Amino acid sequence: MPVDEGLALYGVAAEAAARTGLPLLEVGTYCGRSTILLADAARRAGVVALTVDHHRGSEEQQPGWEYHDTSLVDPEVGRMDTLPRFRRTLHAAGLEDHVIALVGRSPQVAAVWGTPLGLVFIDGGHTDEHATGDYEGWTPHLAPGGLLVVHDVFPDPADGGQAPYRVYLRALAEGFVEVSVTGSLRVLRRG
Repeated sequence: MPVDEGLALYGVAAEAAARTGLPLLEVGTYCGRSTILLADAARRAGVVALTVDHHRGSEEQQPGWEYHDTSLVDPEVGRMDTLPRFRRTLHAAGLEDHVIALVGRSPQVAAVWGTPLGLVFIDGGHTDEHATGDYEGWTPHLAPGGLLVVHDVFPDPADGGQAPYRVYLRALAEGFVEVSVTGSLRVLRRG
C-alpha cells in the first residue's frame, strides 16, 4: 500500500472509530501492514481492530504469480502461511492487545458475525468471487454512518484487476456515498 493510501486509511479509521465507538474490520490481513494502521486508530479510540484472513495468500501470491514470496511458504505443508509474519508484525508494533485476528475464509466468518462495525476495509482476494463475497458478507454488519473502504480500485483495466472496482460501483449503486479517493483507495459512507 502506498504511503498516501496508508495515511488516508489511518485517517478514516481514526475518524470512524472515534465517531461510532465500534470495532474496525479489515478483510485481507496478509502480513499486517494495514492492520497496524487500523489497530493504532482503534487503540486511540478505545475500540478493537478485527482482521479476517485464511493466511494462505490470495491468488496473486501463489507460486508462479507476481507477488509470490517463497519466504512465506510453510516448508512442512508446502503452502503459504502469512500468520507467523502477521503475528511478528503486531508484536513489533506493540499492538497485539488491540487486534483480534480471525483466521478463516471471509464469507464463513461473516456468516456467523453478529456485532455492528464502524468500518469495513475490503482488501482481500481480487477475483469477483472473493471481492463480492467480502462485500456481501460484511456490509450488512456495517452500522449506519459507518465507512466502507475498498482498496485496489482501478477504473482502467490496464492499471489492475476489476473486481474491487465493480464492488465500489455496486456500493455506490446501493446507496453508499463517496467520501474520498486517494490513489486506489475509495472511502464510502453508509447512509
